[in-house]
Amino acid sequence: MNEAGGNRNDLVAWLLTMMEAERPIAAIVLAAGKGTRMKSQQHKVLHAIGGKPMIEHLLGEVDRIGAERTVVVVGEAREQVEAHLGTRVSYAVQDRQLGTGHAVMQAKDALEGFEGDVLIMYGDVPFVRAETMMSMLKRLHAEDAPAAVVLGFKPWDPLQYGRVIAEDGRILKMVEYKDATEEERQCPLCNSGLMAVRGDILFNLLGEVKNDNAQGEFYLPDIVNVAIAADVPTAVVVTPDPDEVAGINSRAELADAERRFQQARRAEAMANGATLAAPETVFFSYDTVLGQDVLVEPNVVFGPGVTVADNVRIRAFSHLEGAKLAEGVEIGPYARLRPGAVLEEGSKVGNFVEIKNTTLGEGAKANHLTYLGDATIGARANIGAGTITCNYDGYFKHQTVIGPGAFIGSNSALIAPVRIGADAIVAAGSAVSRDVSDGELRMVRAEQLVKPGWADRFHDAMKKKKEALKK
Repeated sequence: MNEAGGNRNDLVAWLLTMMEAERPIAAIVLAAGKGTRMKSQQHKVLHAIGGKPMIEHLLGEVDRIGAERTVVVVGEAREQVEAHLGTRVSYAVQDRQLGTGHAVMQAKDALEGFEGDVLIMYGDVPFVRAETMMSMLKRLHAEDAPAAVVLGFKPWDPLQYGRVIAEDGRILKMVEYKDATEEERQCPLCNSGLMAVRGDILFNLLGEVKNDNAQGEFYLPDIVNVAIAADVPTAVVVTPDPDEVAGINSRAELADAERRFQQARRAEAMANGATLAAPETVFFSYDTVLGQDVLVEPNVVFGPGVTVADNVRIRAFSHLEGAKLAEGVEIGPYARLRPGAVLEEGSKVGNFVEIKNTTLGEGAKANHLTYLGDATIGARANIGAGTITCNYDGYFKHQTVIGPGAFIGSNSALIAPVRIGADAIVAAGSAVSRDVSDGELRMVRAEQLVKPGWADRFHDAMKKKKEALKK
């Protein structure tokens, strides 16, 4: 049996050769299931892994192989899938759940006139690699010219998967577990459901599939048996990683997929030169980018859209999303960076600081208990504890600009729109609503009232009143 994947360079070279020979590729992605085990109003394939819907993981790999057409077969809650994917793909509708063969048949009109190779995938099997897809297509063009190539796998526990009865990579029979004999159930090679089929015969084969089985459904794997009956060869390639073809049908399986995704991303980050102090507590998004010599302390979460340069320290319990950190930045512990946060070289964000849509200039600091939203902070500026940029007036967002070298005293409120000049000082406790010029000191406080002896008289009166209540 051939193994899926193989030498990546060889597969890429083969794909380029095939593309030059004008062998177009189409993908049919099945996403019409009800997903009842998810117990969710959201379509199953839109549930996220690493911050990205599972179907997007699959479509990203389909894009890598240069598919000319992608048809998503939809059914229950189709409007959710169509709203998310938009016009990037074509759609076919399966109104009745009559099996996987019936689902694929619905794509016939969408592939009218297509004369290439067709990959049949599942929207809830998100981790199939482009290299595996290419290995299936390559096998489809071997000398024996199989009509279809099945992706097989050998799980730790075969459970009730359909079996692939094969010899030397050539399929002798495909059988669903419910219809298999005891001897056939002992076969360790299982059917993932994924296939590569020659487009010129796919729908002819499907037209011969019957539903005389235990479920009364039209099974996609039966196209292989149809081809075998007509003495047309079919083949199987085997993925060495059973997790690659694991389907997601429940919240527990979704959680397990997230676990596997995170394990892979943690290993990748460390292999590329980042230090994770407690890897099992760090969570990555699908697009997280970490440079070399980055230190990530425990309990850090990366949401989508985070890029971290070299020599950055991210301290414990920080949450980052949509943020860009330049070299030498330090954040946390307990920092929150929201979308649009840009920290330039050597800047620092300390504990309980939240930044949104704000650029913190080179060497600038916001060390404690601060909110900076819709702001531009100049190089070397110092933002004191408790500073707030008051960016929202209830209707619109407004900008705060703080010049280089400015010093903002603790517990200051900067009421946007406002501009603080270079090297200016805002005294602690100020509420600034007008621009501050370069080099200026701005102090906005009420006059301090002093009443000598008042506190002593107050304490005496209260003590006497308290003693009187005890009698």
